[in-house]
Amino acid sequence: MASTTDLIDALKRELKTNNVTYAELAKKIDMSESSVKRMFSHREMTLSRIDEICRALKLDFADLARAVADAQVLVQELTHEQEKALVDNKLTLLVGICCLSQWTFEQIVAAYKITEPECIKALTQLDRLGLLELKPLNRYRMKLAKTFRWRPEGPIMQFFRKHVLPDYYAGSFAAQDETLMLVHGSIGKEAAINIQEKLQRLGHEFAQQHLADQRLPASQREGYTLVLAMREWEFSAFKALRKR
Repeated sequence: MASTTDLIDALKRELKTNNVTYAELAKKIDMSESSVKRMFSHREMTLSRIDEICRALKLDFADLARAVADAQVLVQELTHEQEKALVDNKLTLLVGICCLSQWTFEQIVAAYKITEPECIKALTQLDRLGLLELKPLNRYRMKLAKTFRWRPEGPIMQFFRKHVLPDYYAGSFAAQDETLMLVHGSIGKEAAINIQEKLQRLGHEFAQQHLADQRLPASQREGYTLVLAMREWEFSAFKALRKR
């Protein structure tokens, strides 16, 4: 979510783009030019004032928020060193995964055996690594792009393959709200790419649903993990039986 400072910076860009001076804006919102200048230079104004300026510029607040989002440089992929720093500190990795799920500071320390100072230290490390921006009162803003992914052969995926996958697939997947599908087939490359795009959309839909359901009480939500994968592959035991 955009901060007030981000919104003010976006308004300044809108004024410049539309060639609107502080003096002209002051007349539109019934303020003195000096007050408008001071408001922008100190980067302090109420949301109601921001809304008033938007109306003066005939700018929808939603468009302003989108302009803020577009101006932010989001992380597409971490470096090998950044991922290794996460793997090397399990508490930081745990807090990072919680933050990816939009958990609050209070929810993390309530759910896990982690003290408040330990959680703050982990959040500070995540800020230093570039995954999020730590804000006052232990709030944060994620800095990852929607297309963010872990490095295919990086430390996180190596850790995932070695420790997480065996634990994940050890489940029976027998409950009504669980499923495990294994589908094999020979299809064309173009069709495979199309199916991959559909899987990516499904993953995005799952992520959007996660955000939408944060409005629900915690008692009405459960933690689910969706694993989507597709690649050209043959079981190694079968491949060993192939005629050369």
